[in-house]
Amino acid sequence: MFLGIDLGTSELKAMLVDGDNQPIASSAVKQGISRPYPLWSEQSPESWWQATCEALDQLRTAAPGAFAAVRAIGISGQMHGAVLLDARRRVLRPAILWNDTRSFAECIELEALVPESRQITGNLAMPGFTAPKLLWLQKHESAVFRSISKVLLPKDYLVFRLTGELVSDMSDAAGTLWLDVARRDWSDRMLAATGLTREQMPALIEGRDVAGQLKDELARQWGFKGPVPVAGGAGDNAASAVGVGMVSPGSALVSLGSSGVIFVSNDHFSPNPAQAVHAFCHALPQRWCQMSVTLAATTSLSWATRLTGHTSEAAFAKLAEDAAIEAAPIFLPYLNGERTPHNNAQAKGMFYGLSSSTDAAAIAYSVMEGVAFSLADGYAALGAAGTRIKQATFVGGGARSRFWGSLVASACGFSLLRPVGGDLGGAFGAARLARMAVTGESAEAVCTALPTADVIAPSAPLAERLKPRYERYKRLYQACSEDSFK
Repeated sequence: MFLGIDLGTSELKAMLVDGDNQPIASSAVKQGISRPYPLWSEQSPESWWQATCEALDQLRTAAPGAFAAVRAIGISGQMHGAVLLDARRRVLRPAILWNDTRSFAECIELEALVPESRQITGNLAMPGFTAPKLLWLQKHESAVFRSISKVLLPKDYLVFRLTGELVSDMSDAAGTLWLDVARRDWSDRMLAATGLTREQMPALIEGRDVAGQLKDELARQWGFKGPVPVAGGAGDNAASAVGVGMVSPGSALVSLGSSGVIFVSNDHFSPNPAQAVHAFCHALPQRWCQMSVTLAATTSLSWATRLTGHTSEAAFAKLAEDAAIEAAPIFLPYLNGERTPHNNAQAKGMFYGLSSSTDAAAIAYSVMEGVAFSLADGYAALGAAGTRIKQATFVGGGARSRFWGSLVASACGFSLLRPVGGDLGGAFGAARLARMAVTGESAEAVCTALPTADVIAPSAPLAERLKPRYERYKRLYQACSEDSFK
């Protein structure tokens, strides 16, 4: 039995997976976000640990026999966050999260300090990444900065609490802007630009490697027998890709979660920083990936659900199916700024074309369409780097809506495959990495693709109806970026 833990932004999930790659039981614990100032987004690392313990207690209660048989643990989690430890391994301040955009000015400064940064990291400097956050801390919280002994990513803090080891995997480390992504090693040049050294970084391993052994006291507390290795794990999108079997070159994943991601697996490093494409290491040796990211996908739908007074996101989304498309407003889904292709932390959400006849169905449709258009923008950026997708596995909370999937498929021009059993998420991929860590099996043997339950093909009539609206969407962003998005 293998245990996967996924530290999400809004929820921590845990899952037990057996030796036949079948999920046995799962649990989840909600997480809150602190936004003390505009552009800020933070969480307490201690709350992550408490949620981990609660989720594992739930699993132990639900499936005691399977839980006791755990052989290895894998961790996946939200990327880019900054967890700061002092010399006594105490947390210095709340973790700054991936969707925190306070450090947009430091991004400009970082690229000026290291003109070759895009060649080293394969990525634009974006405020969501970790390195600019540390430049901001150096200026605005200098006492905290001087006390930093180690900088960890969110999931790596859980690895530390489980094992006592300070380790990160390549896929997560690639999102810091401190990694030489082609060489899969820390860049001394990028670290020095933020006032840090290798000694303040965790050790680097591959996601399928063993990070450490579960502490004896935790093994006794949870009733595990014998040593329990903990794998290096992966950043959330790489873990999801491992979970659905998207590890071979050219295989693709569309994740419609809090953020919206198009993920493509490669056997080589293929950056396109000019259009804010993310070029990262995959969770497996000698594998890389490309990603486009929009920052507010299901987050936009959640916001609109609350805004219109609805209590059920699913029911609100269902209204969109009956909306009059041509009369619906155009929506820019930039509630948290935007990454691909704009890299604009100050971009704002917007409805254009509201009238007295605009109803909740039109709002629901506009939000879902706007997110689909933002994904189409991202796919165009991937295409500029030579990437073409014929079909992609479709996961995330938004994948529960076939209608939303049809909008995405028709806007982007490729088919979406919804797997049997729905979205198993990063926890399932983390469990697969744990299995490889303890058994030595190959990725090809473990990371098989999940069976397809449903194929959502692009609709030519819908694509024609979307085309003029997509052009208005792009013009609206351009007009705003020349004015209010500065």
